[in-house]
Amino acid sequence: MSLKIGIVGLPNVGKSTLFNALTRTSTAQAANYPFCTIDPNVGIVEVPDPRMEKLVEMVSPEKTIPAVVEFVDIAGLVKGASEGEGLGNKFLANIRECDAIAQVLRFFEDSDITHVHGGVNPKLDMDVIQLELILADLDTVNKRLGETERRAKSGDKKLMTEVEIYQRLKKALEDEIMIINLDLTEDEQLKIKDLHLLTNKPILYIANVKEDEISSFEAEKAASDLGLGEGQVILPISAKVEEDLIDFSPEEATDYLADLGLKESGLNAVIRAAYRLLGLQTYFTAGVKEVRAWTVKIGATAPQAAGVIHTDFEKGFIKAETIAYADFVACNGEQGAKEQGKMRMEGKEYVVQDGDVMHFKFNN
Repeated sequence: MSLKIGIVGLPNVGKSTLFNALTRTSTAQAANYPFCTIDPNVGIVEVPDPRMEKLVEMVSPEKTIPAVVEFVDIAGLVKGASEGEGLGNKFLANIRECDAIAQVLRFFEDSDITHVHGGVNPKLDMDVIQLELILADLDTVNKRLGETERRAKSGDKKLMTEVEIYQRLKKALEDEIMIINLDLTEDEQLKIKDLHLLTNKPILYIANVKEDEISSFEAEKAASDLGLGEGQVILPISAKVEEDLIDFSPEEATDYLADLGLKESGLNAVIRAAYRLLGLQTYFTAGVKEVRAWTVKIGATAPQAAGVIHTDFEKGFIKAETIAYADFVACNGEQGAKEQGKMRMEGKEYVVQDGDVMHFKFNN
């Protein structure tokens, strides 16, 4: 599975500049006027993982395939987007295709860069975007509810159950509650999956700050000021810093970040936060032909992990030859792990651990 994150925000909050920096490209236009991003720009970024580098060093494979994140830079949102204002409908359709939303909020002051609201107010910006997402979802739910109510007049119990769920969604949205904050069962989540509700997606908040403000940024205070709930994350990132890093060597980048009091780039921080937000982890396959990183949900079983490679692997799963990453390294590879009894044969009930090196046996 690959991860797809939609970068959203009001016009002129630094969204496209940040996209260019994160993806190390200059694809997205970054101009001082609204809607300079008309079609979503897409950038594929490798997931930074030193474990992958170590495996490649040890195995010397013919091919290396890292896990990737797909960033989508989506046109700036304005009030009324849910009713088609600005590039509203197109904007909302593009978000529906993403796994998570990275909402960029402008915290920096700059008189040379206009703000759509006339001044810097991250809370107002956040509220505008979230209200538009809620209104768009309310429209979607109302349409589905009307259709289902008409069909449920036949007395079909399944449809009547769905009507109850949609009524619950409608009530929440009318109360300006994001659907992701509702306590829905796994079965209820499956029933509403095809609605692709915008407010049912995890949101990562990015505070775009000046380069000299990152290390002193008070995340807890910002989260409190924005009214974020438990588990909601806000990351300080400077689009300017990320832009500067594009032309630096790894050594220069490390020194530059250290001078700013930072341990890692904003790109790394965003990807790690997104993985946590979506409950994802990585396992590896490692051989002379290929070393590859695979992304799975935390809690995935061995057959489910095999299914990420190919559905036939999951259907015909027999067992998984498994070596913990630390054991793979300590034993100097697969052969050493076998000789020292560190390779395990795991069955269908095995829950994959982050960093496992695996090889699957299956029936055709």
